[in-house]
Amino acid sequence: MTMAPFDIATVGLWPELLTHLGIGFAFGFVLERAGFGDSRKLAAQFYLHDMTVLKVMFTAIVTCMVLVLWGTGLGWIDFDKVWVNPTYLWPGIVGGLVFGVGFVVGGYCPGTSLVAAATLKLDGLLFVLGALGGIALFGYTIPGLEQFWNLSGNYGRFTLDEWLHLSLPAVGVLVVLMALAMFSAGEAIERWRRRKLAALGQGDAS
Repeated sequence: MTMAPFDIATVGLWPELLTHLGIGFAFGFVLERAGFGDSRKLAAQFYLHDMTVLKVMFTAIVTCMVLVLWGTGLGWIDFDKVWVNPTYLWPGIVGGLVFGVGFVVGGYCPGTSLVAAATLKLDGLLFVLGALGGIALFGYTIPGLEQFWNLSGNYGRFTLDEWLHLSLPAVGVLVVLMALAMFSAGEAIERWRRRKLAALGQGDAS
């Protein structure tokens, strides 16, 4: 039996392009239906008003992880052939900080900004233009900072089971437990924030 992942490029150019287009459209459609094309809903995460982003993203990550581990355990997936982004520790930290600041200030991440732009939201369109400008500016830093971007903290393919020296199923259980804890924390934060806002409203009314 042939094991996943499969090389979609072998099916031909047009089927490959249509598959990518279909996945992209479905992803964008789901984001829009979930309300992630609205910068106010996304930014509310950072102001502790609405933790939907955290809950949805953790749900997606954990669901994908469980299915991949399940498929690997049943022999349907060769995990060694699954693409895992190489780990560049220090560039990742710098990039994460820049990404986080941009998310807070602009109210979008790259994917959700494209969803907003597709529905002709002005802030989404401006965010996409800003992101493209940032990408262009980043390109000019590569010659001078190539050593940093490409070599510092380069661990290659480095997964949690290797870092923790645990089996894949054990790591899967730990990640699920972490996600459940984050869901509970998110719900608690939302309840606390609602109580605080209600108290402030009563204070203003009096």
